[in-house]
Parts: sequence; structure tokens; C-alpha cells
Amino acid sequence: QVQLVESGGGLVQAGDSLRLSCKASRGSLTNYVTGWVRQAPGKEQQFVASISPSGGSTLYADSVKGRFTISKDNLKNTVYLQMDSLKPEDTAVYYCAERRTLNSATTVLLPVDYWGQGTQVTASS
Repeated sequence: QVQLVESGGGLVQAGDSLRLSCKASRGSLTNYVTGWVRQAPGKEQQFVASISPSGGSTLYADSVKGRFTISKDNLKNTVYLQMDSLKPEDTAVYYCAERRTLNSATTVLLPVDYWGQGTQVTASS
């Protein structure tokens, strides 16, 4: 059973930064698109960002483009989400997610095969 363990969430002021980490329990992140999905109270899940198995391609939601950066370290089996200039509307539980694929260049995250447990991010105004 694969486990995705997130860390790095917390409470910050609007305009501050946070970095989320997602570590996979398996030996490799290759052959997996990895990304982040968030859910605010009373709202549907929202795609945030994803990165291809090779790490060469990334995809962002328009609402976070230019503020968030997704990256990966295959040697550490870890994906990161650097979140800068946080806004109150970024407040949500952030879930790490993965999809198996043989396409090393794809950033398509759905349908998700594995989910992390989620980490809370709160940006207060």
C-alpha cells in the first residue's frame, strides 16, 4: 500500500509563504504524475498544480499561477509546493495526489490513484 505523507501546512498572514512537502513511501516517483488538490469548507475540490514524472512539465490552476511553484526531488521521493503571496482564499486542506502513467511528460492528474491525508493551510487577512 502506497502512502503519501504531507507536511508543511500551518497558519500564516496573508502575503506570507509556506512550503508543502509530499513524500511517497514507495521507492520512486517515476511513472507517477504528482500534484496537489485543495478543498475549502463547503466547497468542491479544486486542482492546484501537478508535475510530470520526468519533472520537466508543470501545470497550474489560474488562481495560483505566478504565486505557487511545484517541484520534485526524485532521489528523496518528495514533491514540494512552494506557496508565496498567500491570500485568504487559499485557505483550504491541501491533498497530495498521484496518478500512475507511462507518459513521462504528462501533467494530467485525474483520475487520482493515491491520496495523502491532507494538511491544513490557513492564510488570515
